Amino acid sequence: MARPISLELAPRDPRLELRKRLDEAPIEHAEALLDSWELLQQLHDRGILELLRGALGASDKMVEAAVDVAKSDESVRALRNALILGKMMGDINPEVLQCIATATTDTLGCYQKPIIEPPGLFSLLSQFRHKELRRSIALINRFLESLGNQIKLKGSCD
Repeated sequence: MARPISLELAPRDPRLELRKRLDEAPIEHAEALLDSWELLQQLHDRGILELLRGALGASDKMVEAAVDVAKSDESVRALRNALILGKMMGDINPEVLQCIATATTDTLGCYQKPIIEPPGLFSLLSQFRHKELRRSIALINRFLESLGNQIKLKGSCD
């Protein structure tokens, strides 16, 4: 009759395995370790580690101050305004925005303060002959009309 083979495994020591891996790590990761030591030294030289240590020590006060600021009405409004501006920028046709940017640069883009003399009455009236000016005025009128309608609907911007 066959006899069972006894299997006796040596007890496993996880700390010994970790020690072995730790002893081999400098050889396997020498370049990465040297880079990390250099980075650590640079952080120390510039005082960033000291700053981080201070920030960690005062983290409760910093979090408390950040929460107080975030709870303020101004912060809530600023966040809402940022979301609305982001949506508005997403709704604007990039070609139209490029036209506005180019017109702004052409009109106000010089390094010095532009010297624009006010035109005379007849000169101003003669400018209305140009369809580009009339197109721009129509666009501004459409914007102002839409703004007026929105103010009337909301009733809070009076």
